[in-house]
Amino acid sequence: MQKKNNLSVGVMAQRCHKWRQKRKSLLEQARTTGDEIEREKILQAAEHYVRIVNDEQSKIDQKRGPREEIPMDDDGMDDEDLGQLDT
Repeated sequence: MQKKNNLSVGVMAQRCHKWRQKRKSLLEQARTTGDEIEREKILQAAEHYVRIVNDEQSKIDQKRGPREEIPMDDDGMDDEDLGQLDT
């Protein structure tokens, strides 16, 4: 456990990027599925990745300081995108 807290900012940023890509993939799956139950399940998984990335991003920001902060979403999708898929 101790080792996780000592991750470099670069490693943490790579993990965030991987999770953002996973979220983007899940959102695409949700758009293409015709099954409402499956869509909801996929959207819940995507929301889970949002929480993980936000938590990890706050850790990165704490390590870097205010001058080096990076934007939260680099995939071009906001959290509102999740709501638009429900229609």
